[in-house]
Amino acid sequence: MNIIINPNKEDWLELLKRPTQTVENIENTVTEIFIDVKRQGDKAVSKYTALFDGAQLKTAVVSKEEITHAVSMVSKELKEAIYTAKKNIETFHAAQKTDRVTVQTSKGIDCWQEKRPIQKVGLYIPGGTAPLFSTVLMLTVPANIAGCKEIVLCSPPNKEGKIANEILYTAQLCGVTKIIKVGGIQAIAGLTFGTEEIPQVYKIFGPGNQYVTVAKQLATKYGVAIDMPAGPSELLVVADDTANASYVASDLLSQAEHGADSQVILVSTSKQLINDVSSEVEQQIKRLPRFEMAQKAIDNSKLIYVENDDIALDMINDYAPEHFIVCTKNEDFYVDNIANAGSVFIGNYTPESAGDYASGTNHTLPTNGFCKAYSGVNLDSFTKSITFQKITKEGILNIGNTIELMAEAEGLHAHKNAVTLRLNDLK
Repeated sequence: MNIIINPNKEDWLELLKRPTQTVENIENTVTEIFIDVKRQGDKAVSKYTALFDGAQLKTAVVSKEEITHAVSMVSKELKEAIYTAKKNIETFHAAQKTDRVTVQTSKGIDCWQEKRPIQKVGLYIPGGTAPLFSTVLMLTVPANIAGCKEIVLCSPPNKEGKIANEILYTAQLCGVTKIIKVGGIQAIAGLTFGTEEIPQVYKIFGPGNQYVTVAKQLATKYGVAIDMPAGPSELLVVADDTANASYVASDLLSQAEHGADSQVILVSTSKQLINDVSSEVEQQIKRLPRFEMAQKAIDNSKLIYVENDDIALDMINDYAPEHFIVCTKNEDFYVDNIANAGSVFIGNYTPESAGDYASGTNHTLPTNGFCKAYSGVNLDSFTKSITFQKITKEGILNIGNTIELMAEAEGLHAHKNAVTLRLNDLK
């Protein structure tokens, strides 16, 4: 790993740059596929599934028989683990429910806000080198709690035209209404425009590679909402002499094994810890089955020494990490003052893996610095807030003149007249 000592603040931007391609490099490809899917529907989707995934499919829709077979292939122990995680995720997200907010702004004027579920949602579940059935839990559980009526899941097939048994088992456990064997850009395009096999949805959720992230952003140009830009995984750990070097190294590697374009960073006020973590990474990485992939991510990662907590916090907020682990004596300082992070993990016994799987919080989080403005997926992600108001005769008499004066000042006389007619009838 690259060790940097006391970097100048003017160098932080370049130092903390993500190892990703720019949007300009891949937007043309995404746009071309979107146009093709819009014009040719399932024919185009099948073409790109054969090209990118090497799968020739008669139909992209997963059958009941495929689901039944998948359920039988998942071990009892894993089913129990998935069920435990599901319950914890349900508990955390159900607690986010809010009641109707009602207020009388003045006499005769009642205003209120209510949440309504997004009726049709599309969930993208990465497959590839790591079939993320845990993401099925993270997206379907809040969708069901919110009350979404149509939950469409897309995930790329392998060369045999199959989706991982664990993904299919979890999807049926969580009430997905339709499962589609399509991945990548073509899946996002299908959910955006709708085809004979892929239903059109109102909002698309889920992480993916850089191509999927750009595809989701392009979907917004066609009137489909997205949860957030969620691309390659990233983790930043802040640690001092109170941290356990082997734990820190294991956390860094847990994110590095996601892919070569993942990024992991350690910021520390201890040079000794940095050296110890570097040695631990070298030892632990050799034992990983995904060694080569993790090594590429580690090559792009940083161990950064800074002199004090204030500088560290300033740097961390500039970087805005997707995952942020705090292993310091002064943990409250970071917890109370962090402004930009997707999800925070506190203390030596809170690995990021807990949030990825089973603690209950959601692991679908903004990356690439987007958590400066975006939240991770939560219950509200699957709902819309609708406002209501009811005005009585007394209410329109109280507020009518205010509306008339404001409408006239803006030159909108029809607005004023809509009030004046009512007031004249009440005089």
